[in-house]
Amino acid sequence: MQIDWLTVAAQIVNFLVLVWLLQRFLYKPITNAMRRREERIEERLSEAKSARTEAEEEAEALRRKKAELEDSKEEILDAAREEADALRERLETEIREETEEKRAAWREHLAEERDAFATSLRRKAGKQVLEVTERVLSDYADSDTADRVVATFAKRLKALDAETREKMTSAAAEDGQTAVVHTGSALSGSAKGRITRAIHETLSSDIEVDYREDAEMVLGVRLTIGDYTAEWSAMRYLKRLETELGEIIDAGTHAGGKGEDEAAVDDENAGEGDGRDTRREDHETA
Repeated sequence: MQIDWLTVAAQIVNFLVLVWLLQRFLYKPITNAMRRREERIEERLSEAKSARTEAEEEAEALRRKKAELEDSKEEILDAAREEADALRERLETEIREETEEKRAAWREHLAEERDAFATSLRRKAGKQVLEVTERVLSDYADSDTADRVVATFAKRLKALDAETREKMTSAAAEDGQTAVVHTGSALSGSAKGRITRAIHETLSSDIEVDYREDAEMVLGVRLTIGDYTAEWSAMRYLKRLETELGEIIDAGTHAGGKGEDEAAVDDENAGEGDGRDTRREDHETA
């Protein structure tokens, strides 16, 4: 077989031209397109990888935040429970204290009302006793009783101490002071004479005596010379008794919890004090 080298050379040239043409117009655009596509794919993969990494990071951050929220939620709940417990305890304490205060105030108010009622009752009872006593004394203030009162006054006047006598005598000597005698009712001439003699014998025979009536005096005689007074009367005993009854009632009210035995002892002591004070009052001058 005879080889036509010219044809072979032409075929080789054609093949090379075809290869170049294919490379120039087919393979190269295809490879460029494939390379660009691969680059885009790589870029997208890189972006996807970055997005995935970012998403994973965000997911991790979200998980951490969720865990923190869970922890903080427990802390908040614990704090809320503690605050609620503290508030409940404080409110219970305040309510208990307020209840105790109101109960104590109610008891104190009740005790005050009870004491006030008892005091008022005792005062009214004492007042009634004094009024009844005064009426009885007024009813029995006859002439015989008046004579005994005058005799008692004359006796008490003569029993005055020297200092009191001197003061009353000096008062009578100044500017010719008159001795004024007050009685609850009109005295007989003999009764007036007895009092006048007692005044002259005890103080001075130069003293003039003026007799006056005082409706407030019950079974008694009051001698006034200037600023000095000597008195003996049942009414004065009653006033002293009224004052001391008031003091005893007030003392019993303030004491509050004193028992009946102690109150009886106090009343007995107060009664003994009444006798001593009234004896001193017989000789008192003002």
